Amino acid sequence: MIRYLLIILSSLFISINSYSSDTIQKILVSGNDRVSSETIKIFSEVDVNSKIDNDIINEITKKLYETNYFNNVLIEYKNNILKIIVNENPIIQNIYYNGVKSKKLRQQILSNVNLKKRTSFSKYLLNVDKEIILQNLQKKGYYFSDIKISKKNFENNKIDLIFDINLGKKTKIEKITFIGNKIFKDKKLRNVIISEEHRFWKFLSNKKYLNQEIINFDKNLLRNFYLNKGYYDIEINSTFAKMTNNQNFELIFNIDAKNKYFFNDIKLKLPPDFNKDNFENVTSFFQKLKGAPYSIFSIEKIIEKLEVISIQEEYQSVESIVNEEIINNKINLQFELQETEKYFVKKINIYGNNVTQENVIRNQFEIDEGDPYNDILTKKSINSIKSLGFFKEVKETIIKDEDNKTKIININVIEKPTGEILAGAGIGTSGGSATFSIKENNYLGRGIGLQALATVDENSLKGKFSVTNPNFRNSDKSIRLSLESLETDLLDTSGYKSNRTGFTFGTNFEFLDDLNLGIGQSSYFEKISTNSSASTRQKSQEGNYWDTFVLIDADYDKRNQKYQTSEGFRSFYSLDLPLVSDTNTLTNTYNFTFYDELYEENVSSISFYAKVANSLTGDDIKLSERLFLPGNKLRGFEQGKIGPKDGNDYIGGNFISSVNITSTIPQILPNSENTDFVLFMDVANIWGVDYDSSIDTSNKIRSSIGFGVDWFSILGPINFSLSQALSKTSTDKTETFRFNLGTTF
Repeated sequence: MIRYLLIILSSLFISINSYSSDTIQKILVSGNDRVSSETIKIFSEVDVNSKIDNDIINEITKKLYETNYFNNVLIEYKNNILKIIVNENPIIQNIYYNGVKSKKLRQQILSNVNLKKRTSFSKYLLNVDKEIILQNLQKKGYYFSDIKISKKNFENNKIDLIFDINLGKKTKIEKITFIGNKIFKDKKLRNVIISEEHRFWKFLSNKKYLNQEIINFDKNLLRNFYLNKGYYDIEINSTFAKMTNNQNFELIFNIDAKNKYFFNDIKLKLPPDFNKDNFENVTSFFQKLKGAPYSIFSIEKIIEKLEVISIQEEYQSVESIVNEEIINNKINLQFELQETEKYFVKKINIYGNNVTQENVIRNQFEIDEGDPYNDILTKKSINSIKSLGFFKEVKETIIKDEDNKTKIININVIEKPTGEILAGAGIGTSGGSATFSIKENNYLGRGIGLQALATVDENSLKGKFSVTNPNFRNSDKSIRLSLESLETDLLDTSGYKSNRTGFTFGTNFEFLDDLNLGIGQSSYFEKISTNSSASTRQKSQEGNYWDTFVLIDADYDKRNQKYQTSEGFRSFYSLDLPLVSDTNTLTNTYNFTFYDELYEENVSSISFYAKVANSLTGDDIKLSERLFLPGNKLRGFEQGKIGPKDGNDYIGGNFISSVNITSTIPQILPNSENTDFVLFMDVANIWGVDYDSSIDTSNKIRSSIGFGVDWFSILGPINFSLSQALSKTSTDKTETFRFNLGTTF
């Protein structure tokens, strides 16, 4: 059988090549209507007097089909005449996509289709587009979608295409399973990834739907998590989904984490002309890492430090290379700084900013046209642009000119809406609250933030309008101005009522890495009134006040992340210095918090808080400037009902301080990934009465222990706490149970 087939193919080959040495004397085109004969000849890339053979004929046919203008092409050659006979594809007049109401979803699923209006129809591309749309729908969680395609014919070989899309129900993730995970608890890994299991209270979340793009990202998140825990050879072998009985999916991650690796010897190799003393801080960090679990985060941190020092020392053309040597389960590292060929920035181009002014984007650049090109500063600049929050997407393209030794930086942005309307409400054991806010983050495209805010709770009513310019006159300093009116009614608890109206003006700037400084001025007019039961000393403070303060603060933030912090610390200090004041009250505030992940599923923190208020002239400070402990600094006690008393009124103190220790505990309930359980101990004190030495300041330490639950529910964050006071005074008011609920919508 094979032999006969070979004979037939050989005969066919001989017959086809019978004109292999012929020359074309004439070309005839037929069957065409819209496409001219000359255009078809150009597409065929042959001309009179061209040689013709079987390969050339096949090539002509291929080229004409590739134009997508024709659904049939026939090539005939006889008597030195080449005949090209075509049948043209219809022209697409309109394309309708029915069944998808969401404009955003339509854009996403149609982003890379081939067929367009006023182009030639192609059956092949039609099938390709159908598959593209189905695949895009699956990426968005629509695994049960279906598409039916129909055509409507018109005169002059024109058609309409109709895509009838049945989305079906969005596929939910019923369960997330980790196969091969023997090191970390599944709850911990679920907190690492974005995808989450479907629960009835998560009806507002899109994370519960099966999304292939998110799953791929989850895979990278898991890999990086293990790499940061020392598992150098981690493999996420496969990620797949299995359908459950109710047509939802079980999302399965297959994890292969082998041995744990540790840092061993870490060295730094510098170019000969580099000063080693400049890198002493980095090399001292090497010793701290020796014996610690391998971590790509630590490596990236070292590279960042090396790059920062290189910039500071004006080593412009430098790149970091990391060499690894593995010996058993230990890793030796060598960080090598290499000088690279110097390029200069020829041009910085910005595209896509229709609303945002170009200077707002350019101000984020730490490199300018004409400067030596620096990849570190360029990346840092791109991140600054992204952090503005004005853009859905920021893409950079670097064009290198080898001859002129220059580079062109192209920035493409896609803008997003920057206005916000927020409303919130909350209720707790201390009363209810409500908030309404209107905010614009990019006013007139200048990066200026505007906000109007109103809040009301059990004891106060507040209205505030603020303006913030994050880069005032291209100075890299933020300028803020706020107008505020506050009414505080504490007649029942502290014997007075305050009405305050004023403004605050200030600036913030980055002084050093992770250190921000602020300076400003606050001026306000205040009216204080008391009730009939107030003491004589309290009534003496009735009247009107005008005060102006200089505000100074320093914020040193070394947390690994601002939300759900697991390691690092934050140190904050502020000073309110009276400039023109009726009472000349000087206020100092200091807050320090340290975080550490002591073991798996545990984050512990210790916080120290202190605040002091005293008059520089020895006068009595105002009732409204006296200090009360914030509710979260001393749980187990009623807020505002501890400390010195004047008669029946709690009047606050001149000094407050607290130490708070908090430690999370493993999940005690199934499917409780949105719930944190904590143990806490609070130690605090409030003391000092400057205007009456006869008042018992009760300079005694208060303390409490307790158990808390933080639940991120569909209604918003809900906090429960059970506390037991360990030490108190006879006048302190305690509370065993406290809860707070609040949300923004």
